[in-house]
Amino acid sequence: MHKLLYPGSFDPVTRGHMDVIERASALCGELIVAVMHNPDKRGAMAVSDRVRLLEKACAHLSNVRVIAHGGLLVDCARENGITAVVRGIRPLGDFESEYQMAQVNRMLGGVETLMMTTSESLASISSSVVRQILSFGGSVGHLVPPGLEEEIAEAIMGK
Repeated sequence: MHKLLYPGSFDPVTRGHMDVIERASALCGELIVAVMHNPDKRGAMAVSDRVRLLEKACAHLSNVRVIAHGGLLVDCARENGITAVVRGIRPLGDFESEYQMAQVNRMLGGVETLMMTTSESLASISSSVVRQILSFGGSVGHLVPPGLEEEIAEAIMGK
């Protein structure tokens, strides 16, 4: 069976991400979830924390592996023997930027992009919304994978 790559910053992982991960993992032999990071930019969470939290969130999925990658997506795909990536699309304007990235990734490395729509109930969730709510002391338990709210808050807010 084929391997797929699901790249993202996952800063932090959300229930929306998990929806795509669970659905995509059912379509392939192995799904590699890649925490993509730009070494020149600092995220809200350390890359190691993002990987650790994703591993916990994905522990119930035997065909999912989490990695970190600090380069081009096409290089990550090539290094892992992958020819197709999965991208989650929310109805909030994601399509145009995802379409452009898909074209560039095909041009640079022959990597195809499979776009998966997010489940309607999760479409408004984003990592930036989670970070904003946390910054004001709000609860994000309903937005992040079960059991990870405190660890995510600690990783972002240092509490």
